[in-house]
Amino acid sequence: MKSKLHSAIFLGFGQALMILSSIKYTPSPPRFCFLLPQNTLVVLIKMSSIVKDIMIRSTANDVRTRRILKKEKLYGDQIEVLRVQPCSSIASRCSAGARGFQPKRRSDPPLPAQALLTPVSDPTPTTKKRVFNFGKGRSEGNKSMKSLLGGKGANLAEMASIGLSVPPGLTISTEACHEYQQVGKKLPPGLWEEILQGLKIVEEDMGAFLGDPTRPLLLSVRSGAAISMPGMMDTVLNLGLNDEVVAGLAAKSGDRFAYDSYRRFLDMFGDVVMGIPHALFEEKLEMMKSGKGINLDTDLSASDLKELVEEYKGVYVQSRGEKFPSDPIKQLELAVKAVFDSWDSPRAVKYRSINQIMGLKGTAVNIQCMVFGNMGNTSGTGVLFTRNPSTGENKLYGEFLINAQGEDVVAGIRTPEHLDVMEKCMPEAYKELVENCEILERHYKDMMDIEFTVQEERLWMLQCRAGKRTGKGAVKIAVDMVKEERIDSRAAVKMVEPQHLDQLLHPQFEDPSSYKEYVVAKGLPASPGAAVGQVVFSTEDAEAWHAQGKSVILVRTETSPEDVGGMHAAVGILTARGGMTSHAAVVARGWGKCCVSGCADIRVNESEKVVLVGDKLIHEGDWLSLNGSTGEVILEKQALAPPAMSADLETLMSWADEIRRIKVMANADTPEDAATARNNGAQGIGLCRTEHMFFASDERIKAVRKMIMAVTVEQRKAALDVLLPYQRADFEGIFRAMDGLPVTIRLLDPPLHEFLPEGDIDEIVKELTTDTGTTEEEVYSRIEKLSEVNPMLGFRGCRLGISYPELSEMQVRAIFQAAISLSSQGIRVIPEIMVPLVGTPQELGHQVRLIRAVAKTVFLEMGSSLSYKVGTMIEVPRAALVADEIAKEAEFFSFGTNDLTQMTFGYSRDDVGKFLPIYLSKGILQNDPFEVLDQKGVGQLVKMATEKGRAARPSLKVGICGEHGGEPSSVAFFAEAGLDYVSCSPFRVPIARLAAAQAAV
Repeated sequence: MKSKLHSAIFLGFGQALMILSSIKYTPSPPRFCFLLPQNTLVVLIKMSSIVKDIMIRSTANDVRTRRILKKEKLYGDQIEVLRVQPCSSIASRCSAGARGFQPKRRSDPPLPAQALLTPVSDPTPTTKKRVFNFGKGRSEGNKSMKSLLGGKGANLAEMASIGLSVPPGLTISTEACHEYQQVGKKLPPGLWEEILQGLKIVEEDMGAFLGDPTRPLLLSVRSGAAISMPGMMDTVLNLGLNDEVVAGLAAKSGDRFAYDSYRRFLDMFGDVVMGIPHALFEEKLEMMKSGKGINLDTDLSASDLKELVEEYKGVYVQSRGEKFPSDPIKQLELAVKAVFDSWDSPRAVKYRSINQIMGLKGTAVNIQCMVFGNMGNTSGTGVLFTRNPSTGENKLYGEFLINAQGEDVVAGIRTPEHLDVMEKCMPEAYKELVENCEILERHYKDMMDIEFTVQEERLWMLQCRAGKRTGKGAVKIAVDMVKEERIDSRAAVKMVEPQHLDQLLHPQFEDPSSYKEYVVAKGLPASPGAAVGQVVFSTEDAEAWHAQGKSVILVRTETSPEDVGGMHAAVGILTARGGMTSHAAVVARGWGKCCVSGCADIRVNESEKVVLVGDKLIHEGDWLSLNGSTGEVILEKQALAPPAMSADLETLMSWADEIRRIKVMANADTPEDAATARNNGAQGIGLCRTEHMFFASDERIKAVRKMIMAVTVEQRKAALDVLLPYQRADFEGIFRAMDGLPVTIRLLDPPLHEFLPEGDIDEIVKELTTDTGTTEEEVYSRIEKLSEVNPMLGFRGCRLGISYPELSEMQVRAIFQAAISLSSQGIRVIPEIMVPLVGTPQELGHQVRLIRAVAKTVFLEMGSSLSYKVGTMIEVPRAALVADEIAKEAEFFSFGTNDLTQMTFGYSRDDVGKFLPIYLSKGILQNDPFEVLDQKGVGQLVKMATEKGRAARPSLKVGICGEHGGEPSSVAFFAEAGLDYVSCSPFRVPIARLAAAQAAV
C-alpha cells in the first residue's frame, strides 16, 4: 500500500504504548475495540485518502452503498478524541460480537497495553450484554443473532452494517424480556441504566435529545421476536412528544405535521401502554371529521389537530382518571414494559400455539429514531416484497402512501397506492429503494419483505425480513433464484416449506378474501385443500349422487369405517365430532380429501337431512364450501383453482430427490391410490391395508359378515372363498401400478366388529340375518361373543390370524396368486407381507410359518415362484423392547406409529380429543403426539428397536408407516435414526420427499 494510516498513538501515563502502521481489508466497516488501561487518551490522526477509499469500498461492493457512505461522511478526515473508560465500560461500548474479548475482573492483575482488532460484525456475545446499538454504518449485532435480538433487531443491525440508511437505535435483547418475566414483570436490575446509556449514544449520533424542545428526538418502540409474529405484539410511534416538545417540533417542521404526530402518539400510547381502547380515540376523530364535513384525516387542518390533541388528552382523564404522562423518559419506560408485556398477550399466546412456535425467550424491544412519512407531499411510507409473494414473479410488489405513517398502510386507514406512484413523484428515492432491494436480496439470498419511509425525499429503511409467500410463490422463487445463480439447489430445497407443498397439492380457493362474509362456522383443519359441493348426510346418498356426476360434501356427526364409500365419493367431509386424528381426518388425508372435523358449531340431524349452523338451516342439496386448510365452513358455491404439478415444482422435487437419503413410500389400498402415489414420486407401497378392500361392494361386505358370523371352520372357509377372487384382483391392480417397486401388504388388522352394521341392535340383527342366512338367535349369540370392552386392545391383528388361520391363509393365497399371475405377464412384483400387532416372537413365528407354507403351495400349484419378504409392524411397546428376538423371524420392521403412540402414552385416539386441547393450552404437551412424533418417548422406542433389530439381523429393512411418515419434523427424526424409508398417504409423498431432503441438507 502506497500510503498507510500514519499512526494511532495511545498516550497513557505519559508515554506512547503502540503504533499501528498498517491496516487490513475487512468485509464490513472497519471499527475496532481497543482494550486499554483506565484514563488512557486515544487520538486518531488524519487518514490518508487511499485508506479512506479502501474502507468505503470494503463496506459493500455496490455503487449505491459507496454513495451512502460518502454522503454520510462516515470515514471523512477527522480527529476523534475520547477518554477511555475502564475495561468493563469499554465492553458496553464496543462490539458485542468481539470474539475473544473478556471484561477485566477486579481481582485480575492490571492488563498490559494491548490492542484487540476485531470487526464488529462478529456474532459472538462477549458479556452479559442486553442492549445493542445500531446505525450510522455500525452495529453491535448482525443477522445471525435473531435468538438474542429478535428478527427485527438482527436485521436492522445487519442493514446498518452493510451501509443502508437505517435510523439509529438500540435493541433490548430477548434475554432481558425473559428476565423481566422471571422477576415479576419488572425491569431487571441495571437494565434501565443500560437502556439510557444506549439512548445516549443514539442522541449523540443524531445531535437531538429526548424531551428537548429545541432539538427534539422522537422514538419508535417496537417488538420483535426471533420468529416473525406479524401484528401479535405492540408498537408505539412518535414517543417523546408532550406540549413543550410539540411546540419545538412545530417551530422546526410546521404545525400540521407536529400536531398530527402528537395526536397519533396520544392514540397509540393510550391504546398500547395505558390500556385505553383505541375506539375512544377513533370516536373523537370521526366526530371531528363529521363536524368539519371531511372524509380523510389528511384534510384536517393544523388547528383541527390541535383541538383533537386536547380532546385526546381528555380521553386519558375520562378513561384512566389520570393525565397523560408528559415526561418522555417515563413514556419510554412504560412503552418498554408494554412491549415486554405484549409477549404474553392473549393474541400472541394464541398465535404461538396455532403456529407451534415454542422455545423462545421472549420479544426484543427495538427503540429507534423516528423518521416521518407525514411531513407533506415529499414524504411517504410503504411496504413491499422484492418479488410477488403470491406468484413468485420477479417484480417488486408493494404499496405506498404519500404523507402518511406506517400504521396507515398496515391498518388500512387509507387505501394505499401502487409503487408506481412513488416512482413518478419521488424518482430518486424510488431508484435508491430498487437498488436497496437488490442489495438485500443478494445479501440475504431470499425474497424480502421491506418496510420503508421517505422523509422529505430521503429514503430510510425501517425493517426487512424474509417474506411470507404462497406455495406457488415459494416454489417459483426458489427455482428462479437458482437459475439467477443467487443460491444453489440445496438452498432452494431449504427455502420451500412443507406446508407450501400442502397448498399446491390440494385444490384451493381462487380468492379466499372474497368469501369471508359467508363463513358460518369453523372446525379443525383436518385435511388441507378446498372443496365445493352439495350437502348429503349418508354414505349411500354420497355414492349415488357421485354416480350421477354431482360433487357432494358428506356431512356427518362423526364417521366410521362403514362410511368409507361415501367419503371416497365426496369431494369434502364435514363432521361435528372427531379430532385431527379421527377416522374422518386420517382417511381424508390419505385420499387428499378436504376435511373439516370436530366442528362444534354445527348440529347434524341425519334423519331429517338438515344441519343447523347458528340460526341457519342447511338442507340436503344446498351448496357448501369447505376450507380444509383453515377449518372454515362457507355458505354457497365458491370458485376453486385445481392443483397441478408445475414445471417448477417438478424441478424442485428432482433436486430434493438427489439430496435425500431416506426413501419415501406411500400408504395405498387400491390401484387408484397406488397410481396416484407413483405419480407423486413414491418409491413403493409401505402400507396396503387389506381391510379397506372389504367395503368396496355389497358382495364383499356380506361375505365378510358371513365369515364373522360363521360358527365352524367350514362356514368360515366358504365365506373366505367368496372373498379370495376380490382380494386377488385388488392385489393384481396394485402390483400392476407399482411395477418394479416393493408393495408391503398388511394382513387383516381391525377388530371384527368394525365390519358389522351400525345402528339399532334390532336393525343390525335383522340385516345380518338376511345377509348371512343365520337365525336371529345365532346372530345375537355371535354379537355377544364379539363384544369387547376395549376392542383396540382386543381381538385384532395377528390375534385374528392365529385364532382363525384360514383368514390369513386366504389373504396370503390371494397375494401370491396375484404376484405369480402378473409376473408371468412381465410385471416385476416385489411383495412384502406384514403381520400386524405382534408383541412376542412366538406370535410372529406362527404367522411366518403359515405364510411360507401357503407360498410353497401356491408356487407348486402355479409352477412358478418369486422372491418375497415377511416382516411385522412394530406397534406394541413390548415388540420394541424385544426387537432383537422378533428380528430373528422378521425380514423387515415397519413402525406403526399411530398405535405405538396410543399404547405408549395410554391415550385412546378416539377419546384424546376430550383432554388434548387442555394439555396443549397448558403446555403439558407441546404438540398433538398423533400428528408430531413424540421423539423423547415413542421416538426412543423406534431408535431402540431399530438398533436391537439390526444387531440381530444386519440386513433388516426398517421403515415407518404411520401418519407421522408425512410430518416434516418426524421425517427428519426418522432419517437421523437411520430408517430406510417413511411411508405416508399418496398426497403427502411430495411433502415427505422435501422433508427428507431438508433433513439431509
